[in-house]
Amino acid sequence: MLIIANNWKDYKILDAGEGEKLEVWKDVVLRRPDPQIIWKTDKNQKIWKEVHAHYHRSTQGGGQWESKKKYPEKWIVKYKDLSFYIKPTGFKHTGLFPEQAANWDWMTEKISSAGRPVKVLNLFAYTGGATCAASKAGAAEVCHVDASKGMVAWAKENAEISGLKENRIRFLVDDVFKFVEKEIRRGNRYDAVIMDPPSYGRGPKGEIWKLEDELPKLLELTSKVLVDDPLFVLVNSYTTGFSHISLSNMMKIVFKKFDASFSSGEIGLPIGEGDLILPCGIYARMENK
Repeated sequence: MLIIANNWKDYKILDAGEGEKLEVWKDVVLRRPDPQIIWKTDKNQKIWKEVHAHYHRSTQGGGQWESKKKYPEKWIVKYKDLSFYIKPTGFKHTGLFPEQAANWDWMTEKISSAGRPVKVLNLFAYTGGATCAASKAGAAEVCHVDASKGMVAWAKENAEISGLKENRIRFLVDDVFKFVEKEIRRGNRYDAVIMDPPSYGRGPKGEIWKLEDELPKLLELTSKVLVDDPLFVLVNSYTTGFSHISLSNMMKIVFKKFDASFSSGEIGLPIGEGDLILPCGIYARMENK
């Protein structure tokens, strides 16, 4: 199933084509590359020229921002009752994946209507979009885990400006495998797990993460920190060529002991005022019946 994040007021894709998207974050217009955009558009339009910053890829890898107009080093965008700092980084990212708002809405409904205290574990938690959404929805506790100290600090800032400073959120800088193994030994259990694993990466001690090799192992470990009647497990992926059906099959096998239903699909963002949708990765969900 395709889910579309179409409830934004502070974010919009103005146009997209020929490997780039033109997007506005609150009042700041950015032009960024996106490998999924293989169709054509007219880049001679005025809107393509009136940008605050344009990210150029380097043939050596990475890239850099070219400033066209003055804009803040960082600024706030809002999604419903959540607030997030946006800051263009050297790797083209801005600190938020706006398509994930579709999942935030879904988990908000699941948590707020659970009828019980909900303890949430968010792995590869980045700058805390899902962490903030879960806490705002009424989760009794959210455990936010990411290996990057900088991303965890950013997540703390997002929680604070979203009015969640006094909520029970544990922010941890740790390797997700090691953390889950420790939670198993400690006997800690969670009602819901969220994860957004990278396609490929290296840990602080040179550990190699390759999604197709490591995700099945991590899901197996995760099954051991879930309560007997888990509320949900949500997995996102941006790995090119990795099907949502494959992801769902993996989860069905690992979590077969639970009385749950499974669903999966693509996530998208609307482009402009027409009927075009930008594909933005895949998701798979397990949820209680």
